[in-house]
Amino acid sequence: MSTKNGNEILRGTGLLVIEVINSNPNGDPDRESDPRQRPDERGEISPVSFKRKIRDLVEEKEGPVWKALEQGQSLNAQEFAILESRKTALKDIRAVDEAEFMKRYWDGRIFGNTELEKGRSVPVKTGVAQFGLGLSVSPVRIERMTTTNPPVQGDKKVGMAPLAYRIVEHGVYYMPFFINPTAASKSGCKKQDIDLLLALIPYAYAHTASYVRPMVEVRHAWYIEHNNALGSCSDFALISALTPKKKQEPDKPSKTWDEYEVPKELPVHLKNKVRPIRDLMEMP
Repeated sequence: MSTKNGNEILRGTGLLVIEVINSNPNGDPDRESDPRQRPDERGEISPVSFKRKIRDLVEEKEGPVWKALEQGQSLNAQEFAILESRKTALKDIRAVDEAEFMKRYWDGRIFGNTELEKGRSVPVKTGVAQFGLGLSVSPVRIERMTTTNPPVQGDKKVGMAPLAYRIVEHGVYYMPFFINPTAASKSGCKKQDIDLLLALIPYAYAHTASYVRPMVEVRHAWYIEHNNALGSCSDFALISALTPKKKQEPDKPSKTWDEYEVPKELPVHLKNKVRPIRDLMEMP
């Protein structure tokens, strides 16, 4: 691991604070695309759904997000292909040798992969960046309504989609993520790869909005580097210190952002053990 020119990868702890307004942040395929929800009615956002948005922004090489970051960080597009792409054929991945694989696929380097293990004697490559489950601070209320569908060709009647529009009225979610330097030596991940990930987070929802997900925003994206690669503080302590709390009636759904107490700094006993906290949403 290089320590020259600021290229050392330090352990990192992050926490995304996400606000959802009249949107479905992550549909559950086992429940007809209802917003994901636990038995206690707290909402969920899967790590896979968030990483999908990040991947899509990198894959869209003609999009404004990639073009801006490519220029700002001097990125070589050929080294930032997406392994888990809707356009990737499995046979093409398996035809690439290990060295070329690690050089070509950005999401393989940073999120990890298991594809190389199939028929090859190479170690499992766990991702450097691991995102945890996003969970709402308080229960969320789900609304469902019937919408219209375009008529079938040749049929003049408008079709109906019963209860097809399923949204969370309001919710504040928190999603932790971690940077693990130990995995970098196995996946070929470099600090530049991590810098790109951190730069993409502010655009994850704004630039992937959809019909049922028009109003989802990362309000804060806290990121804390430890003082070394091993870790200088408890990840759980940092996450707990930054997790929002509902001011009143914590077991009832919220309607506005103002109902939450949102920490914006670490307590002194933690602040002295890590590098200064950053909010990635404060884009230059």
